[in-house]
Amino acid sequence: MTFDPSAQGLDADAVEERVDDAIANNEVVLFMKGTAMMPQCGYSKRAIGILQQYRDDVETVDALQNLDAFRAALDEHSGWETIPQAFVDGEFIGGSDIIAELDERGELAEKLGVDPDEVENDAATDAPF
Repeated sequence: MTFDPSAQGLDADAVEERVDDAIANNEVVLFMKGTAMMPQCGYSKRAIGILQQYRDDVETVDALQNLDAFRAALDEHSGWETIPQAFVDGEFIGGSDIIAELDERGELAEKLGVDPDEVENDAATDAPF
């Protein structure tokens, strides 16, 4: 069996539906490359690591199922094509760099609706490389 990087698991319509549903029905959703258990890029790993310091109920969506379609669908919601992208209560928050900045400034806990005193910071905020 060989890996075909051009193979796409979802068509564009299914991707649009998945994006709309995930944003509408989850308090916190991260569109990323890979999964929370197996991020497939450093930026996705960084973003999920930071978010999971605050919440353990972060919904993740693997954009590698059809990367081009996910970029297009997310652009409709955020004006950005880059991945990862985080949404909280339907609002676009940003990618890994913005998530890290909000964390460093002490603003991420409030955005995520958690008490900052109950957060355990660890090495998950390291650079993605």
